[in-house]
Amino acid sequence: MLRICLHPLLWPACCLLLALAGCGSNFGFPGVYKINVEQGNVVTEEMLEQLRPGLNRRQVRYIMGTPLIEDSFHSDRWDYRYLLRNGDQTLSETQLTLWFENDELVRVEGADAPNWGQSQSASDVDEEISED
Repeated sequence: MLRICLHPLLWPACCLLLALAGCGSNFGFPGVYKINVEQGNVVTEEMLEQLRPGLNRRQVRYIMGTPLIEDSFHSDRWDYRYLLRNGDQTLSETQLTLWFENDELVRVEGADAPNWGQSQSASDVDEEISED
C-alpha cells in the first residue's frame, strides 16, 4: 500500500493559494469571452450640432439627456462622460463639459466640443482666398 506523508498545513495552504489565485488574479482563463461594457452618456454628432450658446438648461437637457455628473458644488457645470471597456482594457473614453451662466449655455469643453468661435463669414473668406 502506498502511503503519502504530507505536512498537516499543506492542504490549508494549497486551498488558500487556489482561492487567492481565483479571486484576485488578472490573468483570467484563456478563451473566456469578455463583453463590452458601456457606461455614461452617449453623445452623437447630431446632439452636438443642436447645441448653441444661449440655450437654457431645459433645452440642453432635452437635446443631450441627463448629465452623468451634476455637481451640487458647481451648479453651473454639467459633465457628460462616456466609457467603453472590454474587461480591463479601455476601448473608448470621452468627456464633454457644459458651462452655464444665468441658466444659459455659454461654452462647451472637450475633444468633441463644437467650435462656436468661427463665424460663417470667416469660412467664406478662407474659401475666397483659396480660389484666387
